[in-house]
Amino acid sequence: MRNMPAPVLTIDGPSGSGKGTISRHVANRLGWHYLDSGALYRAVGLAAAWSQVDLSDADDVAACAERTEIHFETGEGSAEPRVIVNGKDATHQLRMETAGAAASAIAAMPPVRAALVQKQHDFRRVPGLVADGRDMGTVIFPDAVFKVFLTASAEERAQRRYKQLKDKGVSVTLAGLLGEILARDARDANREVAPLRPAEDAVRIDTTGLGIDAVVERVLALMPSR
Repeated sequence: MRNMPAPVLTIDGPSGSGKGTISRHVANRLGWHYLDSGALYRAVGLAAAWSQVDLSDADDVAACAERTEIHFETGEGSAEPRVIVNGKDATHQLRMETAGAAASAIAAMPPVRAALVQKQHDFRRVPGLVADGRDMGTVIFPDAVFKVFLTASAEERAQRRYKQLKDKGVSVTLAGLLGEILARDARDANREVAPLRPAEDAVRIDTTGLGIDAVVERVLALMPSR
């Protein structure tokens, strides 16, 4: 029993499905560690831009991924963690749509995904891990005993993102965000490596019209013991 790995709850889903917010709340309720895998890809894209690495060169981006140092500084409760990239607080930059687009592009590159596998595995520590992303339950933690796939209509996801960015003072348009979300959905679902799809043993939850607390309770109800 002493060699049993820490338990993992994976929460996958498309952009704007609420997986980050739900994962942070669930991790806080359980007292578990939290992994925002999307932030890792955004961080690599940002580090590559800082180093003027060509984002179309998979091998160069993978090399950048291997040498990039990424740390999460967890806030109080379910607050969004600060993300430190190569010693710099990059939290705000990583939430920009340009960072998301770069992350989606490099996430389709096999060498980059391979370079980040161990970094993600390193987050698996006792008492447990809540990991959110697009391939947590299918590729990174296929042995996870708890798996959830969140989704919501593209229109609602765009509305959520619009409000989130507006609250942060970012100038965006709803139509532009909807277009970006639809394009990212298609890119993530059709990439050759680790396409976005539910794990066969994942519980699907449509969050359209649901509040945060309601979704959190649905996820926690799946776990036999807290």
